[in-house]
Amino acid sequence: MSAEQSVPASAAAPNTSALDLIAIVFCTLAWGTTWFVITLQFGVVDSVVSVTYRFALAAVLLLAWCALRGERIMLTRAQHFAALGVGISTFTINYTLVYWAEERVTSAVVAVLFASMAFVNLIGFRIAFGQRSPLLAWGAASLGIAGVALMSWEELAAANFGAEAVIGIVMTLTGVAAAVVGNVYARRGELAGAGIAASTGWAMGYGAAALAVFALITGKTWAFEPTWQYALSLLYLAVIGSVIAFLLYYGLARRRGYSTASYISAMAPPVAMLVSAVFENKVWGLLALGGIALVVMGQLLLLRVKRA
Repeated sequence: MSAEQSVPASAAAPNTSALDLIAIVFCTLAWGTTWFVITLQFGVVDSVVSVTYRFALAAVLLLAWCALRGERIMLTRAQHFAALGVGISTFTINYTLVYWAEERVTSAVVAVLFASMAFVNLIGFRIAFGQRSPLLAWGAASLGIAGVALMSWEELAAANFGAEAVIGIVMTLTGVAAAVVGNVYARRGELAGAGIAASTGWAMGYGAAALAVFALITGKTWAFEPTWQYALSLLYLAVIGSVIAFLLYYGLARRRGYSTASYISAMAPPVAMLVSAVFENKVWGLLALGGIALVVMGQLLLLRVKRA
């Protein structure tokens, strides 16, 4: 049995590096705040077009960064295929479905479903690579789902689960599945020897190209809102939420496993709650605080697994 197929229980309780903690904290803060920043782009520019701008800009910045550092930009055929898979799955399908889902169902529902990403990732990697993760990883991933559900309980109870909401739920679950497929392709790119920055830049470029084609086919209006709010939010999403965050995310995934990295999808909602409390005067109760405790507990448990 290869190392790819098994993650032994004896590999628990590894030394967590400072870079691991930096990656988790930065990505949590970045993606926890992007939920609010994305809303600053709604209005004039169609969501699909805005996402296209975001990843096109991020791709250019990443590849330019590689060129300035003298890193290899060109990929092999296998590496390009993996980058294409990441681009279509993660940056096209996943992000588009999340935007559409939030137009049909409350963001609390989307957050809870996306908190399942680490759990679904464990299943996906078991199927794709035969990877066996310890029970501790499964338990930690389950705590993330339970924690985000508790945090969002009041909004979930008040949500209207009509036909449109059901469509939104299906879209979100499909988005989660697409993100996990993207992680599978990212792992294949890693095994093929692709560098993180170059492969991520190409993946974002492929994702932006696919989004642009989709926008043209569906007749989306290409526009740009010439306001500081739109421009700065676009820069934030492209630089902080895409370039830096995904470099750290994929670095963490390569060191500690893609399910460990995916748990950030459960860590981000508490930050989103804090942003909502500050900018939208949202008041959160004891259930929400209990949910945060479960999420943090899940993260601490997952850090005890060498690779998940």
